[in-house]
Amino acid sequence: MKNQDYIELQQYPDHVDKGQVEGLLNEEGETKDEISLTETQLSIVLHRLGYNDFTYMNSNDIQNLPRSTKYMVNIIDKMSIDNAIEIIRNSLADHSQDVNFPKDEYNLLEKLLHSVPNNSEPAPIKIEEDTRPILNEKSYLNIVDWNLQVRLEATLIHYHSPYPEVRAITEPYDDPELLCETFRAYFIGFSWTFIGSIINTCFVHRIPNISLSSHTVQVLLLPCGKLWARYMPNKKIKLFSKTIHINPGPWTYKELMLSTIIYSCSSGVPYSMYNIFVMKLDKFYGLKWVTITFQIFLSISTQFLGFSFAMVMKKVCVYPSTSIWPSILPTIALNKALMDEEDVTHYMSRFKFFIIVAIFSFFYNWMPSYFFKALANFNWTTWFAPLSIHLVNVTGSSKGLGLNPWPTFDWNRIDAGGCLTLPFYSYVNRYLGSILGFLVILLVYYTNHYYSSYFPINSNYLFNNKAKVYDIHSILNEKNQFDDKKYQEVGPPYFSAANLVIYGAHFCLYPFSILYNFATEWNSMKSSFVSVWISLTDAFKSSSNRFGRYSDDPHCKMMSKYDEVPDWWFLTILVVSTSFAIATVIFYDVETPLWGIFLVIFINFIFLIPLTSIASVTGFSFGLNVLIELIVGYLIPNSGLALITLKAFGYNIDSQASNYITDQKLAHYTHLPPKAVFKGQIISTLINIAVALIITNWLLDSKIPDLCQQNQKYNLECPGANTYFYSSIQYGEIGPAKVFKLYPIFKWCFLLGAILVIPCALFKKYGPKKLTTSFQPTIIIGGFLDFAPYNLSYFTGGLYMSYLFMYKLKNNYLHLWERYNYILSSGLTVGVATSSLIIFFMNPPTLHWWGNNVSYQGIEGGKFSDVWKNATSAPDGYIGLRKGDFP
Repeated sequence: MKNQDYIELQQYPDHVDKGQVEGLLNEEGETKDEISLTETQLSIVLHRLGYNDFTYMNSNDIQNLPRSTKYMVNIIDKMSIDNAIEIIRNSLADHSQDVNFPKDEYNLLEKLLHSVPNNSEPAPIKIEEDTRPILNEKSYLNIVDWNLQVRLEATLIHYHSPYPEVRAITEPYDDPELLCETFRAYFIGFSWTFIGSIINTCFVHRIPNISLSSHTVQVLLLPCGKLWARYMPNKKIKLFSKTIHINPGPWTYKELMLSTIIYSCSSGVPYSMYNIFVMKLDKFYGLKWVTITFQIFLSISTQFLGFSFAMVMKKVCVYPSTSIWPSILPTIALNKALMDEEDVTHYMSRFKFFIIVAIFSFFYNWMPSYFFKALANFNWTTWFAPLSIHLVNVTGSSKGLGLNPWPTFDWNRIDAGGCLTLPFYSYVNRYLGSILGFLVILLVYYTNHYYSSYFPINSNYLFNNKAKVYDIHSILNEKNQFDDKKYQEVGPPYFSAANLVIYGAHFCLYPFSILYNFATEWNSMKSSFVSVWISLTDAFKSSSNRFGRYSDDPHCKMMSKYDEVPDWWFLTILVVSTSFAIATVIFYDVETPLWGIFLVIFINFIFLIPLTSIASVTGFSFGLNVLIELIVGYLIPNSGLALITLKAFGYNIDSQASNYITDQKLAHYTHLPPKAVFKGQIISTLINIAVALIITNWLLDSKIPDLCQQNQKYNLECPGANTYFYSSIQYGEIGPAKVFKLYPIFKWCFLLGAILVIPCALFKKYGPKKLTTSFQPTIIIGGFLDFAPYNLSYFTGGLYMSYLFMYKLKNNYLHLWERYNYILSSGLTVGVATSSLIIFFMNPPTLHWWGNNVSYQGIEGGKFSDVWKNATSAPDGYIGLRKGDFP
C-alpha cells in the first residue's frame, strides 16, 4: 500500500493544494527531494519539530526523517503567507484565555503578526552561517526568518495541535486502512479485562490496594499481540454473515490502543461492590435478602447510566482542541513508545527493560510482603518508644499521621499517589495540601476540638460517647430501621480528628473548585455550556456536519472518515439502565423512593458540565459522593440503605460518563473508529461486572477471618467499605441535620470554600509567574483528603520518586524519560501485583521474627490503646453531649 496518509485530500483543505503535495511523492509513496526550503531553513524547521540530530542535514537526506516530520515539512513548504497569517490571527483570538497554551508561543505568534511586512510575500530574512549556533532548544522564539516561521507556526497549529504536549505524542495524519477493529484486538482486550477484574476486585479492600493499572496492562498487551501475529494461523472463520480473520497481519498501533481502551474502561472495580459488601457483611448491615438478581440490577444500572450522558458531551470535551485531557496523555505516549519500531542500538529495548524490571519487582516484593514486612511499614521512628501515644500520633504509619522522612521500601506504598504518572507540580501541590492537613489534624486533636482527643487521631471509624466503635445495630429496630428511642439512649456518633478535617475539606472543595474554575477559566466554561445546548438541539436534527464549529480541527478532519456512534445507541442504554434502576428500588427493600433515582440523575446532569470541563482542561477530577450524602440525608432521613443506594448512582453516573468521554478523546487523538470503542467498552463493562460480582460474593462467603477488621492478616481492612458504611450511619441513619447540630463548623466550610476563591484567583492572576504557573489550589485542598485511614507515609516516598523521575530526569534527560519512565512504573506494578496474588492464594505460614514483628509492636500493632484521653474518666463516665441534649 502506498502512503495514502500523505495524499488524503482532507489533510490539505483550503491552504494547501493536493496536487502540489502529490508531486512530492515517488512511485513508492515516499517523499521526493522537491522542496524549496534551504538547508538552513530545514534546520530551523527540524529544530522546531524536535529533531536536533538533523541540524546540518541536506534536503537530499529528508528520507531519513520520520513520516510525521516529512508530512509537516511538505505542508510548511507549500503553505501561502496569506493563509498562514489568517491562521495565526484566529489562533490569537481563540487562545487568549487558554491556560494550557504556552505563553512563550503565544508571545511568538503576537510578534509574528505584528511584524507582517507591507508586501504580502516578503523575502526571507537571510541567516548567515555563523548564526547557526542560535538553534538551541528555545531558538524558535526569536524571529530570524519571518517568511518561514509564520508558515511553520501556522502549520503546527492548524495541521497538528496548538499544544506541544499533544504534538509530541500524536500524529498529524491518519491511515484509515491500518488494522484496528480486529477479532484479536477484542479477544486480547476482553481477556485482560477478565484477568484484571479478578486481581482488582480481590485487592480493592486491601490497604494499600493492589491493582493492575491500564498502563501496566498496556505494556502486557504488546507481547500478546505480537505473539498472536507470529503464531496464530492465518485463517478466516464464517460466523453468520460475518467473516472473522483470525490473524490478519502484524499487530498494529491502533489495535494496541483499542485493546488498551477496552481494558481501561473496566480497570476500576464497579462502585456498587461497596454497596454489596456493606449490605451483606455481618460486620456492617448483615442483610440476608441481598440476592444475586438485586446485585445485577444495581451494578448494571449504576455502571451504564453514565454512558448515556456522554452523548451530549462530545462537543464539549472531545471535539475541541482546548480539551486536551492531561490525564490521558501518558497513555498515548506509552502506546507510541511501545509501538515505535525504530532501530536504536545504543538503548535497551523497552520490552526487555520491562521484563527485567517486572522480574526484579516480582522477587523483591516477597521481602516487604512476606519475609521482611518491616520494609513495607518502615515506622522506625516508633521503635524507640512504641508505647508513646504522642510519638505514634505524629509519626506512626499504622495508627498515626505518618510523618516520617523515609516511611517505606514497598513500591505499592510508594506509588499510592501515582508518583511516576502525575506531573511533578501536581504531586507537590497535593503533598503540600497533605502537610497542611497534617498540621490542622494535630491542631484539632491536641485542642480536644469536639472531643477528638478521646478517639484515635487517624481513623475512618465512628465512635460512641464511651470512645468505642459505634454499633449501628444499637440504634436500629428489628427491621433495620432507625429507632429514635434507642438513639436517645446511645447518643450520636463522633468523628476522629482526621475524619473531621476530611469532611470539612470536602465541604470546602465543592464550592471552591466550581467557583475558582469559573473565575479563572470563564471563557472555557461559557463555551462548554453553549456546546452542550448545541449538542442537545443537534440530537434531534439530521446534520451533515457533526463537528460543527470544530470541523477545521485537524483531528476532527481525520475522524470524519469514521462513522459516529448513533444517538439512538446512547438512548437505548439510557432506557435500559434506567429501567434496571427503577426495578432496583421498586422490587427490593432499599428504602428508596422512585423519585430519588430521577433526582440523582438530574443532579448529575447539572454537574456533568463543570466536572468534565474541569477534568478535560486541568486533569483534576472529583466525585459527588459527599454532596449526594448531604442531599439524600436531608430528603430521606434516617435511612442508611437509601443513602448508599442513591450514593452509588450519584457518584457513578458522572464517573462513568467521564470514563467514556475520556476514552473517546483517546480514540479521537489516535484516530480509532468511535463505534469500535463503544462496542468494546460496553462488552468490557459487562465482563467487569460479572467477574466483580463473582469475586465479591466469594470473598463474603469464604469466611476470611477478621475481614474488614483492623490488622487483618492479608491487610484486607476494607478502607473504602468502612468509610462507605460509616457515612451511611452518620448521614443516613442519623442524618445531616443532627450532624450539623453536633458539628456546626461544617456549615462554615462551605462559606470558607467560596471565600478562598477570591485570594487564590487574585494570586493566580497577579502573583509572581514562577509561583502562579504551578499553583493549583484545588489540588492543594484535595491533599487534605489523604488521611483516615491513609496518611503521609503513603505519599512521602512518592515525593522523592516524583522529584527524581518527573522533574530531574524529565528536564535533564527527556529522551530517556520518554522512553523508560512509564515502562518502569508498569514493570514495578506488574511484579508487585503478580507476587501479591501468589502470596494471597498460597497462604504460606506466617514467619515470626523481629523483621516481621518490629513494626507491629506496642500501639502500632493494636496491642495497646491508641487514644490519648480516657473517656471513662470524663464526667458521668462518658464524653460529648449530655443525655437529653442529643440532636
